[in-house]
Amino acid sequence: MGKKAFLIVDDEKNIRLTLSQSLEPMGIEVKTAVNGEEALQMLHEKQFGLVFLDLKMPGMDGLDVLRRIREEWPGIRVIIITAHGNVETAVEAMKLGAADFIQKPFSPAEIRELSTRVMEREFIDEQGAADYRSLIELGKRHISDRKFDMAGETVRKSIAADPAQPEAYNLLAALSEIRGDELAAQKFYRAALDIDPTFEPARSNLDRLTSWNKFGRIDLGNGN
Repeated sequence: MGKKAFLIVDDEKNIRLTLSQSLEPMGIEVKTAVNGEEALQMLHEKQFGLVFLDLKMPGMDGLDVLRRIREEWPGIRVIIITAHGNVETAVEAMKLGAADFIQKPFSPAEIRELSTRVMEREFIDEQGAADYRSLIELGKRHISDRKFDMAGETVRKSIAADPAQPEAYNLLAALSEIRGDELAAQKFYRAALDIDPTFEPARSNLDRLTSWNKFGRIDLGNGN
């Protein structure tokens, strides 16, 4: 795992503190910013490998910051912090190359596990990936790189490697949402639940997509 610093961007002091303390055992330098403007200034001054980015901030919002990061520092991975983002915001964040989402409240273990998983995706051998888990994580890396067609192909390879896992269908549904095909998304979310009715990411995604207000994040799933 690389040793580039992590950046936390959130206007809530307790969130910045919780994230910083959660990441401390990983032995990686962690910096914090209180808003988007400060974050961009820090990104110009220092190299970062991963950014935790709140979507709802005063001034420049998280989507604007994400857009700038993807334009100027495409190699930086961004995990979106969200509590009440609506589905349109979540889909837009994925279109812009968000690596993953974490919803408040979260535990320190969840933060460390997700950080490790996102950063380890960088070391997957694209040509040699053949097992289910490697293909799933490679597909998520392609989403971060905004290579959505390639992501879909890779996720379908993961289904061929192990058709009995719901996470791949959940990812295909998320990719369908990016394309604006909500009917296909619902079909794939339901396919994931047919395989495992207890698979919560697909359940929460389907509930969000079919609800009147459509509040919530896109849960990409982080199975083992």
